[in-house]
Amino acid sequence: MAETTQLPCNGDGICLFCKTKSLEEEKLTCKICVTPWHVNCLTSRPETLADTVQWDCPDCTSLSTNLLLVPAGNVLLDGVGESSGSLIAAIRVIEADTSLTEREKAKKRQQLMSGKAGSEDDDRKKNGDVKDVLDVLGGTLNCSFCMQLPERPVTTPCGHNFCLKCFEKWIGQGENTCAKCRHIIPSKMASQPRINSALVVAIRTAKMSKHVTSGPLRVYHCVHNQNRPDQAYMTERAKRNGKANAASGKIFVTVPHDHFGPIPAENDPVRNEGVLVGDCWADRFECRQWGAHFPLVSGIAGQSDHGAQSVVLSGGYKDDEDHGEWFLYTGSGGRDLSGNKRTNKEQSFDQKFEKYNKALLVSCLNGYPVRVVRSHKEKRSSYAPEEGLRYDGVYRIEKCWQKVGVQGFKVCRYLFVRCDNDPAPWTSDEHGDRPRPLPELSDLNKETKIIERKDSPSWNFNEGDSSWKAKRAIRKAQNNSVRTKLLKEFSCLICRKVMVLPVTIPCAHNFCKLCLEGAFAGQSFVRDRSRGGRSLRSQKNVMKCPFCPTDISDFLQNLQVNRELMDVIESLKTKAEDAVGSEGNSDAESENEEPTTEKNDGLIVNSEVMEHQSGYLKEVNEMPETAAKRTVKRKQADDGGHSPEGGAGIKIRRGSEAQEAVDGGNDSPSSPLHVELE
Repeated sequence: MAETTQLPCNGDGICLFCKTKSLEEEKLTCKICVTPWHVNCLTSRPETLADTVQWDCPDCTSLSTNLLLVPAGNVLLDGVGESSGSLIAAIRVIEADTSLTEREKAKKRQQLMSGKAGSEDDDRKKNGDVKDVLDVLGGTLNCSFCMQLPERPVTTPCGHNFCLKCFEKWIGQGENTCAKCRHIIPSKMASQPRINSALVVAIRTAKMSKHVTSGPLRVYHCVHNQNRPDQAYMTERAKRNGKANAASGKIFVTVPHDHFGPIPAENDPVRNEGVLVGDCWADRFECRQWGAHFPLVSGIAGQSDHGAQSVVLSGGYKDDEDHGEWFLYTGSGGRDLSGNKRTNKEQSFDQKFEKYNKALLVSCLNGYPVRVVRSHKEKRSSYAPEEGLRYDGVYRIEKCWQKVGVQGFKVCRYLFVRCDNDPAPWTSDEHGDRPRPLPELSDLNKETKIIERKDSPSWNFNEGDSSWKAKRAIRKAQNNSVRTKLLKEFSCLICRKVMVLPVTIPCAHNFCKLCLEGAFAGQSFVRDRSRGGRSLRSQKNVMKCPFCPTDISDFLQNLQVNRELMDVIESLKTKAEDAVGSEGNSDAESENEEPTTEKNDGLIVNSEVMEHQSGYLKEVNEMPETAAKRTVKRKQADDGGHSPEGGAGIKIRRGSEAQEAVDGGNDSPSSPLHVELE
């Protein structure tokens, strides 16, 4: 006898067996596949009302008839999809798990039915910071088709993001508009979509950090400090003999490379003395081993966003002036060191407050202590040692400015004043330095832009015990968290800062909207032509991307801010500021207290995140007039990343002409690309 065919109801509620629309009271829903069935067309109906809650449809019953009972603790993730029986068994395991809510059970069933047995959300719970970051990215940058983080992301001119595969499938269906906002997609982008490399790096960084704690540790092949010899040594990779290709010997002190201030005895496990004023070394290798100055070649040790820890006076610039207790130091740069010109001493362009020069500027504005080492190569100084290098104590940068140097180009100048608890090597005093008035400098005039510190310095004199110490603790910077790394990836290719009003152009490069407008300020989209007294047809101007040769003139006529990317940046900024705020409360309490360690007058910090506004630094570098106008316009348009909030602690003196030149930038923008901000 043939079996009776049983069929469920379709999406409209019509029974596929009797072809009639059944009432809700006449339907039964399978607890496994959640499919509705018409009760009147079933051959075997549940006997009681309680049986309807645990009712299995004929399809699921026939498939699982020969299956063994599966223990509730096992999860059949391997082999899901190999057979319908294993799928049903896995669903039964989920239903039998009493620790799950109905919502969680439904979610796991959906994952099994779609073939995605593993869930990213479950892994994120193990990492709090990574979970937050992935939530920010996933909640904003998801592809509109697959609703997942974009795989090989493509960003349309309207600012929406899609997977490359999803985007090509959409275009292949004959669609020429954005699937999210119906904005027209340029034909060139539709035929040749470009992958947004910034999003690729950001998504990869967030995903890789998820496996940092769970995965195996990466193996780094290096020579540990305890295994190094006491002196510089030659390795097998050395190309030449001598110390030119030598490797550093053992580091004898336990301070990090970004340690500010003197090196105390507790950081000297060898001698238990620390680095004393007057200590001498034969060369830069030994100076590095004792932590006084770590770089082997550079005269400045520091980081542009952190500050400078030490300098070496070695006669590199003719503009230097050494007066012992104070000296004028010249910044780095301005020389062509390309190719084999590594020893070029002729200056060929102006120095700017960037890189090492900016590190000295940061130390000036915050009053950080700077270790000073003098070299015998400084032949013009009466205070230089006769041979080798000598540690001369801690100095503080009081002023910095720019002036035209001896060779006719601008140089960055810094006034260093000694502020150490030990007497200088060239004096017979029994005590260290005391606060002294600043010297009168002959090369300063009314039109010189002098940068001075306005707030109290971090390293200051304590009248109570007559010693120099850390009066204001240097705030410990955040760890290189995932949020901080991601913010670095979302940087403008022009200003190199975190993007404000981000714009993604068709070639997949990202810029600040105002930076992109400023790059094409004063240029028109078409050019009028004439020949022999006759007017010819206007010609379109080619406007190339600042980073590649792609023509973006059509896109510039209607710039669209990438709102999704802007939301991600704002969310990451907010979370980073909250983290800094929580640390700032503890730092504020410590400012009112004296340092707890009497022996340690130094400052030990691992790293620090300090933001100095681009507008202020650009003013110091004396940008061209058009660039200055663009900077002023950026300050007016944006209340966030580029507003000079840090300017309260900076005192600048200008001449009247320089002031008028800056004030002149407040006029209406000259760019035809200027779009009124919302």
